[in-house]
Amino acid sequence: MRVTTVLWVLGGLLVVALAFVLINAYRLGRTHARLAVDLVADANTETNRTFDPDDVEGVPDPVRQYFETVLEPGQPHVRSVHLEQRGDFRLGGADAGWKSLEATQHFTVDPPGFVWDATIGVAPFLPARVVDAYDHGEGYLQAKLLSTVTVADVGPNAKMNEGELTRYLAEAVWLPTALLPASGVEWEAIDDRSARATIEHDGNVASVVFHFDEKNLIDRVTARRYRQEDDDEASWRGTFREYEERNGMLIPTDAEVAWELPEGDLPYWRAAITTIDHR
Repeated sequence: MRVTTVLWVLGGLLVVALAFVLINAYRLGRTHARLAVDLVADANTETNRTFDPDDVEGVPDPVRQYFETVLEPGQPHVRSVHLEQRGDFRLGGADAGWKSLEATQHFTVDPPGFVWDATIGVAPFLPARVVDAYDHGEGYLQAKLLSTVTVADVGPNAKMNEGELTRYLAEAVWLPTALLPASGVEWEAIDDRSARATIEHDGNVASVVFHFDEKNLIDRVTARRYRQEDDDEASWRGTFREYEERNGMLIPTDAEVAWELPEGDLPYWRAAITTIDHR
């Protein structure tokens, strides 16, 4: 009888714990969804601009050639984006294994912003829910195991704000009209295969060097970006591949990002864009 009672108590506690996790997962999912909804709702969606090759007169040659390759005249300027990713994420150092990743991401152009909502399979039956965002001038990262136990909570602060704006600028390759001068991006020539883009928003400044291949496509971006593990800036790189036409524009559908550290490169995210909706 005593063993049976203990088993019933343990079973009851397990049910309560599972219910607690499921309720937290539901609430956190709603919170992340609300962040994305509010981001898009507060954006300027009234623009009727379209791309004209004259819009890029005066920008560095590799940048002009890029726009003329990925955009057709008359292409509407993107106002917001919803995309989905599937791939892998590395938690820890270079010896750590890759974990499965599924994510949705929303972007806005005016003002610049994004909300990245990801689920990472840390271990069997142990997912982590992560939100990474640049929202109304503030950058932050939050992660919870089982949607319950907080394992990361960084920002907003000046370093994180600019670090997340840097991410926005680098990932604007998925919404090419966001890189046009009309979208607030200033371009500076470096050489015949690279140029520096800079954007300012709400007191934050971000600069990214874009590298172009022989097809006039962006195959790599490099920047100095805030790394919360060291509480300092580090060299950061994004690599883009597999360009496809989506919604009238050429965009990469496969990518990888890495820290370039003194002890060696540390790739930590790799994924394919499975769906993307430009509006």
